[in-house]
Amino acid sequence: MPATPSAQVLPVNGLINYQEGSIVSRVMLKSEAGNVTLFAFDLGQELSEHSTPYDALVQVLDGEAEIRISGKAFVLKSGEAIIMPANDPHAVKAVKQFKMLLTMLK
Repeated sequence: MPATPSAQVLPVNGLINYQEGSIVSRVMLKSEAGNVTLFAFDLGQELSEHSTPYDALVQVLDGEAEIRISGKAFVLKSGEAIIMPANDPHAVKAVKQFKMLLTMLK
């Protein structure tokens, strides 16, 4: 995977493509302070419930997703975001194909 270019405007939705039956990811930035990762989920794909020791911000760039945090379901559409608190169990499911930008802070 080529490095994400810096100091230029990036066509974020065009940096990752949907792949049938898969979840595709691309690390945009990674540092000791955290990371930023772009994801593309095909319809019905999901990440099972898990937790992380860091706060995270999910921004939906395209499509629609169901995000469960501590058992509560939230449906997010393009242009919406949600904060996933550290140590709270969460899961992600593609209600429609969707792309998200995940920012995780340590």
